Amino acid sequence: MSSGNGHGDDPLALAARDLYQGLQDRICAGLERLDGVGRFREDGWQREGGGGGRSRVMTEGRVFEKAGVGFSEVFGPVEGELERVMAGDGPTFYATGVSLVLHPRSPRVPTVHANFRYLGRGSARWFGGGADLTPYYLDEADARHFHSVWRAACEPHDPTYYPRFKRWCDEYFFLPHRGEARGIGGIFYDDLGKGEAPEAQARHLEFARSCGEAFLPAYVPIVERHQAEPWTDAERQWQLLRRGRYVEFNLIHDRGTLFGLRTKGRTESILMSLPPLVRWEYDAAVPGPAEAALLEVLRKPREWL
Repeated sequence: MSSGNGHGDDPLALAARDLYQGLQDRICAGLERLDGVGRFREDGWQREGGGGGRSRVMTEGRVFEKAGVGFSEVFGPVEGELERVMAGDGPTFYATGVSLVLHPRSPRVPTVHANFRYLGRGSARWFGGGADLTPYYLDEADARHFHSVWRAACEPHDPTYYPRFKRWCDEYFFLPHRGEARGIGGIFYDDLGKGEAPEAQARHLEFARSCGEAFLPAYVPIVERHQAEPWTDAERQWQLLRRGRYVEFNLIHDRGTLFGLRTKGRTESILMSLPPLVRWEYDAAVPGPAEAALLEVLRKPREWL
């Protein structure tokens, strides 16, 4: 895909673009191996005003009911609402990243999200990203594994990263109108490198690389542990109800969704993170103790490590 002229003379933007394109390729290949049946369909798209992307979606796989892995590189004038919400001092912006959301068929397998991005406007340039796990039934061994992989990815770069970014994740992926988190967290960071000289920001690119390469080791063992477990229709209905919370967060609070819409990205690609089936039930009762155990953790985040 052509980068056009959106990155200007920013070598870090070129390196970030290449990293995120490569991550999309490697993650999609790993997920196809894991699913065994499903294959990603790719749609290339161009953005009016500058840039474009590659959207890859798998539907009706053996493991994944719907999986979306998107790469984008967009740029152009800062105008409208974007001028108010995007930091920086220049008349144009640049953004590139990879984002994914995986919705398994089985309620015993958690949904997962990850996103890694690089943005710039004038002299302000920064990195953001993270990953979080959304189970429908709590498995503490899964939570410990997921968090341990992200801690291992963070610590070589800065020993304060994991505790800071874990707390940030707990605070960010939270639905205030429900009083509960979207899931059991992971890491989340933003504005990394903002205000630094470009030559000082290369280390943040390497951190993004470590995080991107950590995604499959963080998630695949969890899927392998649970994919063959039997489940009931009642558990499936609970999964669909909890997916409703996922939709609420993505449409009301998620920065990536809002940024994509504000920059006039491709709507179909921006909303590919939404699950294929979902339900809302008025004043829904908690079915039993297993479901109540999940809600207890969602209402009071836990230190897993």
